[in-house]
Amino acid sequence: MEFQNCIESRRSIRRFTEQAVSKEQIEALVRAAAFAPSWKNSQTVRYHAVCSKALRERIAEEATFSFSKNRMNISGAPLLMVVTTVDGISGYEPDGSPTTTKGSHWQSFDAGLSVENFVLAAAEMGLGSVILGIFDEAKVKEILQLPEGESVSALIPVGYPAESPNCPKRKSVDELLTVHE
Repeated sequence: MEFQNCIESRRSIRRFTEQAVSKEQIEALVRAAAFAPSWKNSQTVRYHAVCSKALRERIAEEATFSFSKNRMNISGAPLLMVVTTVDGISGYEPDGSPTTTKGSHWQSFDAGLSVENFVLAAAEMGLGSVILGIFDEAKVKEILQLPEGESVSALIPVGYPAESPNCPKRKSVDELLTVHE
């Protein structure tokens, strides 16, 4: 698949077939994500693959603030990737002082860059994904026993698409671009 076609054809997929995502596919997705740029090449983004149906169901039931769409997205996917970042590195100097006025904002920025690589690689492989932001971080951390010093950035259900949604309307370049000469 050509890169521009991959960008333009990728959709948020919320319904999946039951076909499993292989360990090799998971590793390939994380390998692609690892090539995203990051703050001073800090590479603080981590991926936790939740392959266990019981764990996915528990996250869906206990960590989605009863948001039914996210419950359905998580429990209907054969894989849930929990994306975390190591705290206190992106946007900071080695002594812990902030490098910019953005502070920990860079942690989220790095996660977003990495996740974009991840979802585009998934699309290229014929997999679907959707990036979820409504979740109870403390509950996800508890259920998965995530390491101290990692923050949960996003939940990404992944699997083979059982739907082909149309592209939502996009703003024009004229709306998005300001040229300063």
